[in-house]
Amino acid sequence: MQTGLRWLARVAIAATFAIGGGCVSAQQVSGVLGSPDATTTISGKQLPAPAPKFGGVIKNDALQSKYWWAPRIVPPKQAPNVLLIITDDAGFGVPSTFGGVIPTPTMDRIANEGLRYNRVFSTALCSPTRAALITGRNHHSAGFGVISEQSTGFPGYNSIIDRDKATIGRMLKDNGYSTAWFGKDHNVPAFQASQVGPFDQWPTGMGFEYFYGFVGGDSNQWQPNLFRNTTQIYPFQGKPGWNLITGMADDAVDYISRMHQIDPAKPIFIKYAPGATHAPHHPTKEWVEKIQAMKLFDGGYEKLRETIFANQKKLSVIPQDAKLTPWPNEMLKPWDQLTADEKKLFIRQVEVFAAYAAYSDSEIGRVVQAFEDAGRLDNTLIIYINGDNGTSAEGGPLGTPNEVAFFNGLNELPVDVQMKFYDVWGTEQTYNHMSAGWSWAFDTPFDWFKQNASRLGGINQNMAVSWPARIKDKGALREQFVHVIDVVPTILEAAGLRAPEVVDGIKQAPIEGTSFLYTFDAANAKAPSRHKTQYFEMFGQWALYDDGWLLSTKVNRAPWQVFGAANTDPLNNQVFQLYNLKESWNQQEDVAAKYPQKVKQMRAAFLAEAKKHQVLPLDASVAARIVAPRPNITAGRNEFVYTRPMTGLPQGDSPFILNASYTFTAEIEVPQGGAEGMIVTSGGRFAGYGFYLLKGKPVWLWNMVDLERLKWEGPDVLTPGKHTLEFDFKYDGLGAGTLAFNNFSGVGRPGTGTLKVDGKVVATKTMPKTLPMILQWDESFDIGSDTLTGVNDADYKPPFAFTGKLNKLTIKIDRPQLSPEDIRKLEAAMKTRD
Repeated sequence: MQTGLRWLARVAIAATFAIGGGCVSAQQVSGVLGSPDATTTISGKQLPAPAPKFGGVIKNDALQSKYWWAPRIVPPKQAPNVLLIITDDAGFGVPSTFGGVIPTPTMDRIANEGLRYNRVFSTALCSPTRAALITGRNHHSAGFGVISEQSTGFPGYNSIIDRDKATIGRMLKDNGYSTAWFGKDHNVPAFQASQVGPFDQWPTGMGFEYFYGFVGGDSNQWQPNLFRNTTQIYPFQGKPGWNLITGMADDAVDYISRMHQIDPAKPIFIKYAPGATHAPHHPTKEWVEKIQAMKLFDGGYEKLRETIFANQKKLSVIPQDAKLTPWPNEMLKPWDQLTADEKKLFIRQVEVFAAYAAYSDSEIGRVVQAFEDAGRLDNTLIIYINGDNGTSAEGGPLGTPNEVAFFNGLNELPVDVQMKFYDVWGTEQTYNHMSAGWSWAFDTPFDWFKQNASRLGGINQNMAVSWPARIKDKGALREQFVHVIDVVPTILEAAGLRAPEVVDGIKQAPIEGTSFLYTFDAANAKAPSRHKTQYFEMFGQWALYDDGWLLSTKVNRAPWQVFGAANTDPLNNQVFQLYNLKESWNQQEDVAAKYPQKVKQMRAAFLAEAKKHQVLPLDASVAARIVAPRPNITAGRNEFVYTRPMTGLPQGDSPFILNASYTFTAEIEVPQGGAEGMIVTSGGRFAGYGFYLLKGKPVWLWNMVDLERLKWEGPDVLTPGKHTLEFDFKYDGLGAGTLAFNNFSGVGRPGTGTLKVDGKVVATKTMPKTLPMILQWDESFDIGSDTLTGVNDADYKPPFAFTGKLNKLTIKIDRPQLSPEDIRKLEAAMKTRD
């Protein structure tokens, strides 16, 4: 046989070469090439790897020929399993690992067996951080300048991860890993989340072979909008007390066991992203009782802050000379000024939050244990990041039983209203969030919150990392600057892999992060940070880190203040603050006045970074972007016709009727004996609408964020036979077009609804206010039945299937159009404000 076709004996080439700062193994071949058991590593330069040239012999007949199988692709020898954990909306002071009072023994375990990191940075918001985490590129570079629900038609903000930015899942999968994603996604564009697809932006389309989780920003943990791969599933049905935090741990443990049994040699990569501690805070009753018994919060939020700060110094995870910034008395009422009911309510709120955090950490522990039970923990790299941003303050100063209310402008519900939900706080009856006073405390030693990209309370996370086979400096602290974009190159270097240059024929954008693998070695414990410069931007607030210096814009909006006019020049119309983080570790001393030239130089440097990474145009608006036009499947349509039942259409791909006039016409048939059930609904228990038959009578209902329900009801039971039901709503406002002029006057305005049966008016009612922004986002648009929660528990329980026959449902939407005079007035008002 020719030399080029000789079968090779078992080979293991140990030579290595440097690529991009990482150590990447040369090709490693095992077995005999051409045989069924042969394996090989690949260069990784091109993904998928080109098919190798056939190495056998082909004659006219099989007996004279020699078969040859392409070798299976495997990662380099000793490539670790990777468990990448990221929790949600949790500030620096949440976990016990970094001085918090909430017990997080799993994170403690990882830190004690590995390393603690106290300078880990996020983007200040959830899905932007997650896009950066899985791509190794900055969030604007990856199209996620904001969450998808606020995306706009600019490259840095369109919520589309372009194909030139392959994810770590794709890189590892094509190099021979099993890849899976559990829990929160929030990187599927809101306008691509329906079953019509496309699915290339779903986890399974981005290199993750298995997905079990939810695609939106948050989800009801009792009745989640849950998917296995791209199919909606309902594992909670018929299982009272089922909770997603345990459900996803169960599924992950099963996955690890299956993968190990099927192929013990194949490494696993898991992204594990629980919904905790993003609202709604939904722990089990048992965990709430555990936390209540600990009496952690009776002293109030200022006392909590002092306790956490003292604990952090005892653990030496912050400098001993650090000083706390003042409590914001003008924004968050001091504890001793609260009423008895406020204290009682706020303690209930935070105990449920703490229970959620502790519960989640406990279930993460089961996933870690699954690697140990499989005998694989020693060579498993675990990266446990606490929070994708600082603690959320979107509950406002008073908290809320319903986060959907916040997104519709109701951000300070009176305490007496909230006390009605006291006994069910954290159960399926609430979509709850806590007082921002607790959020401020949980961001200790820093200040401010999630959304605030210019304050460390919004962006400085912490992290524990273990890898028993590699990290020997157990329990030590690392203080080097690390950003979430650094995770991808670190995993690649740990696995001995390179970032691909070409994926699916598309040249890849450079990885923008810097590996922190060098920090795993004790010799580098005090080594200078290799990540030198990093920009931050969110909702027009921005900052620039430059080798220990931090230029920040002064916070000009609390996170719950989202409905005011936005700063029209967020690049320049700012108060600039400057911090030397080597001397003012927690951003306590502003030295901008002392170093004006440094401020000027760093402002110019930020603009250069902004141009480089698709940050422009800067946009300080928040709520206005929720209703910005997007290329979903309803764009440009004002009439929708349905002729059969359908469930599960997400809000981002369903008819949007807010701030508009609309008509719903249902042509139905009632059988002998009558009919009832849901004709059409959108949203659920915490905000939405429904058109249904109740005991044979037609009903249209608006659920106003679970605080009020407005009902139009026909007086008579429908007789057997065909009927036409119509709900017509006339909106009394200028519509969402006013938002383009930094003006909210056109949204949430009054209107009059009329219910008709066979052309006859049977009910008319005026709504003094309408929902301005959004329905319950984790619930869907359903026809013929109601999935998950219902819009009115007093009337029915889902699925409440329609027992008549739906022949046709027609929806017509008449969106207001601004007249030239309207535009002139709005432009004049905008100039006056500026």
